[in-house]
Amino acid sequence: QVQLAESGGGLVQAGGSLTLSCAASGSIFTINTMGWYRQAPGEQRGLVATVTRDGRTNYANSVKGRFTISRDNAKDTVHLLMNSLKPEDTAVYYCNAGIPVGRGYTTVADYWGQGTQVTVSS
Repeated sequence: QVQLAESGGGLVQAGGSLTLSCAASGSIFTINTMGWYRQAPGEQRGLVATVTRDGRTNYANSVKGRFTISRDNAKDTVHLLMNSLKPEDTAVYYCNAGIPVGRGYTTVADYWGQGTQVTVSS
């Protein structure tokens, strides 16, 4: 059983900063890609940023230059530093991890956190 626990959401004024954190726990052999996704009311969940085990990052165009994703492989954690926040960044943010499971760890399972609310006021 694997669990992802998120923290760091909250209310912030436009132009402010927040850092989200996510810690994975449970029966974990290794973690492939970790990332953050978000879902605003009435919209589909979409990519914010991902980071591979060797540190390669990918960002949604809307957050490039403002958000920074990082991870600590030793602690099975991923973080999202969000600067210059805008009202349109308001959403529930979800942590995601791709974790090899099963016999020989040849299958990669997708795990999600419960989500943390980020609200940016104008």
